[in-house]
Amino acid sequence: MTIAIARKQARKQARKQARWNRPLLGLTAVMAGLVVVTALGIFVDQRVVTGAPVWLKPFKFSVSFAVYGLTLAWMLSVLPRRSRIAEVAAVAIVGVGVIEQGIIVVQAARGTTSHYNESTPFNASLWAAMGASIMVLFIAHLLIGVVALAQRIPDRANAYGIRLGLGLSLLGMAAAIPMVTPMQDPGIEDVTGAHSVGVPDGGPGLPVTGWSTTGGDLRIGHFVGLHALQALPLLAFLLTRTKADERTRVRLLLVAGGAYGVLVMLLTWQALRAQPLLEPDGRTLIAWAALAAVTAAATALVLRKRVA
Repeated sequence: MTIAIARKQARKQARKQARWNRPLLGLTAVMAGLVVVTALGIFVDQRVVTGAPVWLKPFKFSVSFAVYGLTLAWMLSVLPRRSRIAEVAAVAIVGVGVIEQGIIVVQAARGTTSHYNESTPFNASLWAAMGASIMVLFIAHLLIGVVALAQRIPDRANAYGIRLGLGLSLLGMAAAIPMVTPMQDPGIEDVTGAHSVGVPDGGPGLPVTGWSTTGGDLRIGHFVGLHALQALPLLAFLLTRTKADERTRVRLLLVAGGAYGVLVMLLTWQALRAQPLLEPDGRTLIAWAALAAVTAAATALVLRKRVA
């Protein structure tokens, strides 16, 4: 009997693994390979673009796309039913990943920038292609989120983790919009946007990330928001390892999701006011403290109701 049960569970697990979206897994594998190649490029190629090693941006984007592809592939495997819409959206995301990363790698190999670069007709066309592909990514990601909302995922806490992760990562994508608005025109010929606020791109920055240490940096809110896609499902998983009941876990996830969304907005607000992440002014500190206090109070209230 025990052997039969074990075999049944093994077959069930195999079927679940077979549902992982193959195009997204393929994208993950390709990007993982590029992580290795671009990491080597950082050490071998001594060229510098906007104050950073020329292969650092391709490296970071390779890591990001690899994690993104794997996370979405897992999320689609959790859905109780296959969705044609979600699968088409996943293929679109794979196409966008190939286009985006292909352009970033080509421009790095040429020793120039990929973002905001309109110095030649060729560079301008590549930048326009990146802008169009990002819009496709946003819509495809949104469609997967709608599918996740429509389907009834058995574990409610896990469902909320996935849905909140998908929704908040859309907020993270939206946090990048100011980078290409007229307010971010750096006044440099043939450059149409910037991620730094109050200082030129390419100045002093934090290790690896390059986030500005002398001005605001819109990449911070963008980065934090995007990784809600991993953070909220991970929190849902960790909560399943506690003694909390399902209702409590859902409420805690809602508190965490609300706090996470406000955090993304605070980071973007801080950047737009030309403040480095590690040098907040009084208003920013008050906002941070208020967020921490409200989150702690809401968490305590949820736990008190559980005990009661």
